[in-house]
Amino acid sequence: MLFKSSLNVILKNKELLIFPIVTTIATVVILLFFFAPAALWPTGHSYFSVEHWRALSHVYFQPAQVRGHDGYGPTPFAAVYAIFLYFISMFVATFFNVAFYNEILAALNGEAVSLSRGLRFACSRWQAILMWSVFAGLIGLILKAIERRNNILSSIIARVLGAAWSIAAVFVIPVMVRDAETKNPFTMLKKSVGTVKQMWGEALIGYIGIGAINSIVMVFSLILLGGTAYVSSQLHNFWLFGIVLAGWFVSMMIWSYLMNVAGLVYKGALYLYAAEGTIAEPYDQQMLDSAWKYKKGY
Repeated sequence: MLFKSSLNVILKNKELLIFPIVTTIATVVILLFFFAPAALWPTGHSYFSVEHWRALSHVYFQPAQVRGHDGYGPTPFAAVYAIFLYFISMFVATFFNVAFYNEILAALNGEAVSLSRGLRFACSRWQAILMWSVFAGLIGLILKAIERRNNILSSIIARVLGAAWSIAAVFVIPVMVRDAETKNPFTMLKKSVGTVKQMWGEALIGYIGIGAINSIVMVFSLILLGGTAYVSSQLHNFWLFGIVLAGWFVSMMIWSYLMNVAGLVYKGALYLYAAEGTIAEPYDQQMLDSAWKYKKGY
């Protein structure tokens, strides 16, 4: 029922399906814009020649000890440039997620979805987006540094801390959307954690349920694919299997895309329920309470 309700929201607001596509395209374009100076760095050779790319390799890589073995590592310039691109990608992803969630929450409140309105709203929150991107980016770099200490204990610690961080920050974007005055990333994280404390049961049940539906569809599709492969081999007609395989691949891509958007819509509904006490249609009190008992008093 939770999945069906999330799907109904998407079907009534099909514009929600556009946001991830726009986000992906914009992210690729922006990153290519910043990658271009690195690829077009003047080396005195033609950009289409092997010598140009060989010279670039000396600009960005140098002999170094990599995990105790001789190899190549980034030069200081390349390391700084990579970190710069990392923070740019964090900012872009956060920017479009804020725009997306602004429209998800609008749809859950019964309003029409607008791509341009979402982007304008994200522009108005650029300071909060920038501060959160820097904060989250630093956390990511710290976790990566712990993981690279090259021992089992460090790897386990990094994974545990990474999982805890992901859970704690799961509602940060909705917080950023609804709390227009908050710019402090610590405050946003604290509010996200407070929402997680209230709704962790509902989130767990909902995501397990959506994941279970996804698994069931995947299993049945693989059975169908296997049956087609058997029939094709018996008929010695491998064009049949090729056509079905192509159709299966496209269908799974579309299905996964739809499931991802449905999960985001459900997370938005959970946030409204916990932070504002609003039960967005087509969800209802009984549906959410039957998933997990709502904890009051936070």
